[in-house]
Amino acid sequence: MSRIGKKPVQVPAGVTASITGQTVTMKGPKGELKYVVNDEVLIKLEDNTVAVTPANDSKDARAKWGMSRTMIENLAKGVKDGFEKKLEINGVGYRAAMNGKNLQLQLGFSHDVVYQPPEGISIVCPKPTEITVTGIDKQVVGQVAAEIREYRGPEPYKGKGVKYAGERIIRKEGKKK
Repeated sequence: MSRIGKKPVQVPAGVTASITGQTVTMKGPKGELKYVVNDEVLIKLEDNTVAVTPANDSKDARAKWGMSRTMIENLAKGVKDGFEKKLEINGVGYRAAMNGKNLQLQLGFSHDVVYQPPEGISIVCPKPTEITVTGIDKQVVGQVAAEIREYRGPEPYKGKGVKYAGERIIRKEGKKK
């Protein structure tokens, strides 16, 4: 039994939810998101809560039950408050700046790296060594942050590179004489 799946998803104030077939749609102050639930999971909208139940007792249906509930909860959180990922840049001469809507990164290469964010994602650089990625879709925000980190991930000897805020880098000992 899924402990997560048993809990109904509360629809926050200011957000409207609707179910059409297997599609859940949430509209809120930040925008609108849709999620198509797998056929092995049943969904019901009852007085500002979305209840998720498995369609049958198969292992596959039970496996998708909790994940479907979490995806619906992320829709509600996204259209109400949005999601945010913070990145930090460490290294001499490593910095980030906004060039219009594009993110311009100087990461020790012979050229600047220019990242163009997808639709619905906003990137802000409060400091040259900090990047904040915000949006309403949790998956897209995480993907954008991962793509930016991928340009120059943190290396284990000096910790130089782009890392998530609060990420702990396991350091290695250098060469010995």
